[in-house]
Amino acid sequence: MDVVVSLSTAYKLYPPFASLDCLSSLNYPFHLNRGRKNQKVCRLKAGFWESIRSGILKNNTAQVIEPPSTTEEEEEPLPEEFVLVEKTLPDGTVEQIIFSSGGNIDVYDLQDLCDKVGWPRRPVSKLATALRNSYMVVTLHSTIKSSEEEGNDQKKLIGMARATSDHAFNATIWDVLVDPSYQGQGLGKSLIEKLIKTLLQRDIGNISLFADSKVVEFYQNLGFQPDPEGIKGMFWYPKY
Repeated sequence: MDVVVSLSTAYKLYPPFASLDCLSSLNYPFHLNRGRKNQKVCRLKAGFWESIRSGILKNNTAQVIEPPSTTEEEEEPLPEEFVLVEKTLPDGTVEQIIFSSGGNIDVYDLQDLCDKVGWPRRPVSKLATALRNSYMVVTLHSTIKSSEEEGNDQKKLIGMARATSDHAFNATIWDVLVDPSYQGQGLGKSLIEKLIKTLLQRDIGNISLFADSKVVEFYQNLGFQPDPEGIKGMFWYPKY
């Protein structure tokens, strides 16, 4: 005989004299599969003493069925790539500033960019790990198209920002940097605005960052609030 119960009442199935076999099932991972109509079933064996007390056979089982999802899981938007700025240089070549949210970045190019803005050097292996574990990496590349030879375009990284996230509610922006020779053109502002827009498209609305005192006003103009409602960022540092 099988008894079907909802997930919310599953714990009521465990009797006070449950066997070890039944107690071990407490650690069974329940997953809610959004967008799927099939249901995952976990069978929980009733204990020996409970079987006797209830008058049910020893091998009685109970089915715990996850409730079906009522909403389809939304697919994340595909990465964007488009020309943000295009201009003709004095020598007649055309330069394009290309924004991308696809995370296509060379770690050595990133290290060179960090050097240009005067950031302390970090191990390349750790930079690669940080990029790989980021929820989103957005970049700005300068591409200079050669008018003489097709396919001989010059491309270099001039800006980057990345975000970590719990993939549901919160995201934190890190490592916002723009090549000094391209600063003052509104590219940093565009980079952050596009990053925020992409996060909002993925239904992540609680966005935070840590700002150096010199750029607090820059981020305030983009809508960020320092210490909202008295909330403080807390840091722990090793004492050695």
